[in-house]
Amino acid sequence: MQSKRSMTTKTLTYCALLAALSVVLARLVIPMPAADTRFSIEAVPIFLAGILFGPIPGALVGFAADFVGCLFSPFGYNPIFSVPPILYGLFAGLFRSFLLANQGQLTLPRLSVALLFPVVLGSILYQSLTLSYMYFDGGLWAGFLFYLTTRSIQFGITFVLDVMIIYLLCKANIFQRLGVWPQKGKSS
Repeated sequence: MQSKRSMTTKTLTYCALLAALSVVLARLVIPMPAADTRFSIEAVPIFLAGILFGPIPGALVGFAADFVGCLFSPFGYNPIFSVPPILYGLFAGLFRSFLLANQGQLTLPRLSVALLFPVVLGSILYQSLTLSYMYFDGGLWAGFLFYLTTRSIQFGITFVLDVMIIYLLCKANIFQRLGVWPQKGKSS
């Protein structure tokens, strides 16, 4: 009796490379001025992992990238801050069929909609609340409004960058040439 593995060695290797790329993009390319501020394109590899390999591998890449990335951060690891990167990979995998509905072709509007959910729910709302709880001394709701404002601007900029980078990478057919682009009929 032959067992079917849900994650092949090839998939695991690509996921590890995407997690490592996310760490480099998040922590080593653009320095973090403070624990609550970071402009980076670290979500691109995580989101790609979800599109290419599904929600569970995408979520695991998000977690691994955040966990390993904290080893290079002076602020340390806190598991409550792992939720947004996990959401990037999870939502990309959950929206996979929606993203590839146009005969396997990724469209800019569909990509924007799919990426908007983890950005708003995780990076803006959830993270603003947790940062307020952890770092703001002037009260939870005052801190939440402060971080909500600043993070909305920050992630408005990175959202546009993330969408354009993912779209251009997919349009360049890099993933088809590597043999990892989801096939028609295999969108889950």
